Amino acid sequence: MPELPEVETTRRGIAPLITEQTLLQLVVHESRMRWPIPDDLPERVAGHVVRRCDRRGKYLLLHFDHGCLIVHLGMSGSLRRAPFNEERRKHDHVEWRFDDSRFLLHDPRRFGAVLWHDARHGPVEAHPLLAHLGVEPLGADFTAEHLHRHLRGKQQAIKLALLAGKIVVGVGNIYACESLFRAGIHPLTPAGKLPLPRVRRLHAAIRTVLQDALDSGGSTLRDYVDASGQPGSYFAIHAAVYDRAGQPCRVCQTPIKRIVQAQRATYYCPHCQHR
Repeated sequence: MPELPEVETTRRGIAPLITEQTLLQLVVHESRMRWPIPDDLPERVAGHVVRRCDRRGKYLLLHFDHGCLIVHLGMSGSLRRAPFNEERRKHDHVEWRFDDSRFLLHDPRRFGAVLWHDARHGPVEAHPLLAHLGVEPLGADFTAEHLHRHLRGKQQAIKLALLAGKIVVGVGNIYACESLFRAGIHPLTPAGKLPLPRVRRLHAAIRTVLQDALDSGGSTLRDYVDASGQPGSYFAIHAAVYDRAGQPCRVCQTPIKRIVQAQRATYYCPHCQHR
């Protein structure tokens, strides 16, 4: 699944090209996404200017004067720039056409979303998909004290607490595994049992892992490409534990283990990571 660094990399790729540009046409080739795309959506946005391109968690937010498009890339989606003469691919479901650029949402599994939030209903942050998200992991509000305070009393495993997105948003499966490894924390550790010094290490690890991924353009997933259509490169080279079951730990040579938590694969080093 495209995670926060992949979505932010996409945002950084498209924002300079669409900000203050008029959306000439929104073409919906397939409306049966995670939630059906409204039939009248193309009429709502055609001819209007994109004022900003933001991100909240894993959602891209395309702001217009009268509302906001909420775009989610789903499990295997990508948003890429394409020449006007490029033939549409099989799973290119939505198309944004500007005067000198064209973008296509490619989503083989159709778990992505393109939704509309009308400005008359208040700020887009009040939308049900966004209202309960935690703080941004690279923002000023995400501190070790914030993380420790919200973990206190939780019996839930620390990895699942991170994935839930209610304390801090966007720390998905790959980056949760990598952050816990860097912090030396076993993924099954009850979240509420972590003392502040260990939470400080985890907080620092989360920020470092995500920033490293951003600096390298996002991680390599089989289906992920950035806004220019190029694959990411970071974890193809640098993953410490993710997708390395049975391989030696890069620190201590102990074989990496794989378990399943809430139907998601978890990778960790049984020697370096402690409960």
